[in-house]
Amino acid sequence: CPVTGQPDFAELTITYSPDEWLCETKSLKLWLWSFRETSKFNEALTHAIAQKFWETIKPVHVSVTSRFNTRGGISVSTTADISI
Repeated sequence: CPVTGQPDFAELTITYSPDEWLCETKSLKLWLWSFRETSKFNEALTHAIAQKFWETIKPVHVSVTSRFNTRGGISVSTTADISI
């Protein structure tokens, strides 16, 4: 959280239609860890993950859904879709 500095945890669902490249799961896990210290709001982080995935793998379509853990009684789920 960019306001409090506390960590936010989320369950991610990444769905994509590959073009020339496939994403290997171990590489995906390590790549996702690079976002651990990112100070962004939930919506911006979901979009940043989708955008970087799009730029790196160059799929036909990518959809990233983030379901963030409840904090202060509020549950947040965000989705970012990018297509050709």
